[in-house]
Amino acid sequence: MDALTLLQQRNSASKLCEPAPDAAEMAEVFAAAARAPDHARLRPWRFRLVEGEARRRLGELYAEAALRRQPSLGEAELDKYRRQPLRAPMLIVVSAVVQQHPKVPKIEQLLSAGCAAYASLLAIEALGYAGIWRTGDHAFDRHVMSGLGMLDNEEIVGFLYVGSRDGAAKPLPEVAASDFVETWMGL
Repeated sequence: MDALTLLQQRNSASKLCEPAPDAAEMAEVFAAAARAPDHARLRPWRFRLVEGEARRRLGELYAEAALRRQPSLGEAELDKYRRQPLRAPMLIVVSAVVQQHPKVPKIEQLLSAGCAAYASLLAIEALGYAGIWRTGDHAFDRHVMSGLGMLDNEEIVGFLYVGSRDGAAKPLPEVAASDFVETWMGL
């Protein structure tokens, strides 16, 4: 698949199954992520792989965090949180370690980590796998971040759920560039 086709046809996969990329393929994914735009070469992105039994432990962390946010949650709701990481054979928790820098504000560092996450999704798709980028309350929860071993200056950018597409890709509507592009002619 050529680069433009990949960029124009990449599609999130909400249903994922085995197999996920192996270690050699993930090395290729991370090499692609490392080419994200990065002002001052801060390399603010971090990736944490969650596979196998660690997915269940992440589900427990999700349930703990949800219970802290909403103490009245019942067991059925907590089980829903526990099952979330089991929706894919691999998760990649992408975060940004935000550093003080005179020329690179926080937003640039977060966007850089976001670009690294997206480059990862593109590489995963190019290798014949699929993924979906999720956030939700867990992505902004310090209890989840602490449970993942994150620093105080580190923030989750997203959870990439990765595996093989389970079923056909959902059809994507055509989007006209005129819907989001305009030419500025000056003041």
